[in-house]
Amino acid sequence: MKNKLTECLKKIRKNIVEYIITNRLFISYVILAIIGTMFVRKFTIGTFFALKPFTTDLGIILIIGGFGYFVKPKNQFKYYFIWLIIFTTLFIISSIYYTFYTSFASVGELGTVGQVETVTGSIFEKIRFVDIMYIAIPIIFYLIHKRLLSSAYYYFIDKIEKGKKMVVSTILVGVLCLAYSFGVATGTDYSRLAKQWNRLYIVERFGILMYQFNDLVQFLTLQTNSLFGYEDAQEAFNEYFDNKEEHIENEYTGILKGKNIIFVHMESIQTFLMDLEFNGQAVMPNLNRLADEGMFFENFYPQVSTGTSSDTEFTLLTGLMPAASGAVFTSYYDKEYFTIPKYLKEQGYYAFSMHGNLSSMWSRDRAHPSLGYEGMYFEESFTYTENDVINLGINDRLFFQQAIPILENIESTYENYMGTIITLSNHSPFSIASQYSTLDLTSHYSTVNPETGEVIDHAVDYLSDSAVGEYIKSANYADTALGDFLNYINSSSAFDNTIFVFYGDHDAKLSRSEINYLYNLNPETGEEYEEGDPHYVEYDYYDHELNKKTPLIIWTKNDELKEVFQGTVSYYTGMYNVAATILNMYGIYNKYTIGEDIFSVKDDNLIVFPNGNVLNNMIYYNNSTGEYKVLKEGSFDEDYISNISAIGEQRLDISNSIIVYDLLDSIDMNGE
Repeated sequence: MKNKLTECLKKIRKNIVEYIITNRLFISYVILAIIGTMFVRKFTIGTFFALKPFTTDLGIILIIGGFGYFVKPKNQFKYYFIWLIIFTTLFIISSIYYTFYTSFASVGELGTVGQVETVTGSIFEKIRFVDIMYIAIPIIFYLIHKRLLSSAYYYFIDKIEKGKKMVVSTILVGVLCLAYSFGVATGTDYSRLAKQWNRLYIVERFGILMYQFNDLVQFLTLQTNSLFGYEDAQEAFNEYFDNKEEHIENEYTGILKGKNIIFVHMESIQTFLMDLEFNGQAVMPNLNRLADEGMFFENFYPQVSTGTSSDTEFTLLTGLMPAASGAVFTSYYDKEYFTIPKYLKEQGYYAFSMHGNLSSMWSRDRAHPSLGYEGMYFEESFTYTENDVINLGINDRLFFQQAIPILENIESTYENYMGTIITLSNHSPFSIASQYSTLDLTSHYSTVNPETGEVIDHAVDYLSDSAVGEYIKSANYADTALGDFLNYINSSSAFDNTIFVFYGDHDAKLSRSEINYLYNLNPETGEEYEEGDPHYVEYDYYDHELNKKTPLIIWTKNDELKEVFQGTVSYYTGMYNVAATILNMYGIYNKYTIGEDIFSVKDDNLIVFPNGNVLNNMIYYNNSTGEYKVLKEGSFDEDYISNISAIGEQRLDISNSIIVYDLLDSIDMNGE
């Protein structure tokens, strides 16, 4: 018995050694590809090895590799090399994209490629070595090939390889890997794979290759059959809005009838900036002034996806969420949407938009007219030189200065108007605008000479050259320009009948570690305080997510309405609540919004983020991990968590169906 076992083990070892010797090229391909997938997960979601995504990725790699055995050994290198280049490209795109968006790229976002040239500086500023190290994969494979080529490997394999047998056995092993992965998948796993919007969860559960494969299949399905899923989407749409609660009027209903309104879109301004002060100087003195004089929403959250600023514009005007894949402005701009400009135009308002950048950025030249804007005042409407450019266009100070006469002309020409003014200078990379700030971030501290007892004063500035320091100074410059605008408005004889809505469009896209440097900077060394140090400030995942809130302020110089729009609103408010809230103030009700009037739902409001996370005044729920942070002690259990998560997913599905299937096209905007 012992001899038989020994012989069996020898035979197995012999077969393994023989397999390795005769399949060195294939094994190299598999090892390099699977290591690439593991590094992508490690340097994005933070998981190097997990059995389920590892098995799924391995299955796909084996199945693809198995077909390589149809090719003669001397040509197999080309086959595997091409696939490794494809994988490497996916790895690099996924890594860079995650660095920039904290998400994973989608085929449906190819329509946003045209925006790359305008944000190239932002991308290159954020690229890390780990984002491009994947280039080593095909290089290493090529070197292995050259080594094999210099030996008799290919000649030897050509004589003994049984291609068809290897195809079947390799693909079979790959299928078994996938069978295991999908066999242990839960209903939630399948649901999220089918819906695709929770990209981090899919990569974490099924791996980067299955995510990309699934994304491609869904994209092609929608492209080849525009009616795919239409009936189910229409049915879910009807059920959702038929069961929607009746609109509740409140103390603000109709208060803005006959009033003009201007939205001021503040690029990358986060609320935490308003609490910062350095050497007696506030970072955002003018924004603080606005908050003191107007109605300040202290818990306001954007709900952006890959369309960033354009997603905010869309969500604010429609009360819908961004598209699950791609950006509405580039991929779905020609659908029917019920927007603030369209409703006010029905009441005789002139609607306009204004921006110091090219109108082609985010396809605003097509998207804005589709959303209801009549007039567009973009780069060609302003006079400036190259010296006046900061980041993507005319600097904010000159932009606001030249915007005033345009606004005054609009007011003298039209009885009523609504408009959106989009700022620009605080766009990343923040290192550019930060140069125009006079904010002093120097830290001052004292030490005592142990020998003489002399007190020595020190002044050092570690913060200005950091990512968060550059952001702070860039925002300070933007605030200075905002102060100019406020002075222009207050000194003008116009705008007495106008309401201004100032809002931060999205967070700065700084990483948690970059923001953490602000809170844990040791001013004496430039290093960060570590956990256990008495000065250490904990800044975890939830702190970072909750810190992404931006200002929302309603302000006016109208004496009558000043008494109405003042104070701080603490309700947790999302960008998709703005449309319903503002329209109610005009006495208008749009049934087909996902977000509700915040003054009707109040503390019952639920904010849904494009990745499926949800937030209310009680908890912040992470849809990918199923974990949450309690914000306010109360009575809730796992059923409560499941319920709000399900509501969030339903809202995402309904909103995306409206966009993709153009479900509002056959509906009257006023419900008549």
